[in-house]
Amino acid sequence: MCGRFAVTLPTDAMAQLFAASPANNLPDVPNFNVCPTNDVHVVLGADARQARRLASMRWGFIPRWYKKPNDGPLLINARAETLAEKPAFRAACRERRCLIPVSGFYEWTKDDDGVRWPWYIQGPETLALAGVWQVWEQQDARLVTCAIVTTGANTSMSRIHHRMPVVVSKDDWGLWLGENGHGAASLMTSADENLLQFHAVDRAVNSNRAHGAQLIEPAPNATGK
Repeated sequence: MCGRFAVTLPTDAMAQLFAASPANNLPDVPNFNVCPTNDVHVVLGADARQARRLASMRWGFIPRWYKKPNDGPLLINARAETLAEKPAFRAACRERRCLIPVSGFYEWTKDDDGVRWPWYIQGPETLALAGVWQVWEQQDARLVTCAIVTTGANTSMSRIHHRMPVVVSKDDWGLWLGENGHGAASLMTSADENLLQFHAVDRAVNSNRAHGAQLIEPAPNATGK
């Protein structure tokens, strides 16, 4: 699962990293507490008509049959194991894959008293999370939405949570985006054991109103797990 994340890379640097043309309506950065329904940065693949793009989408995939955005559960994650089969995601899995750049993401554990303790998980550089996207339209309403693809946690991450986002390596960006032919399904696996590091952070991030760089700083007094 992935329910919150941070983006600290400046927009220009993000566009350069992914060799993507940036849209004019991208979310403000840095944002140390990106929450579901927020607009997020999304990388879309190049095709015969246009180059790779850095776009803005609403985090929270809305199936086409929803009459209203809240007609059903908020689909912020899509399970890799069933991505190609679930009616909500199967067309997007084939035709509308994307990358969601993050600096790190949060996960929570519970102590013996049921208190939720947050952790910040990051790599050595910006992570490209596998995503799928969808245009939802009803009458005059139109939203472009996305979800993060998740898979089973690797051994190191499993001490925090049994799920984790699919992290796409730079060499495979083109394959996931559909630029380099077929075979994207092979990428929906757990990250290498040595890629991610994590540390406990302050419980302030439990609030979706919390902001600031202090949210990702190690919390020496955190109990964690």
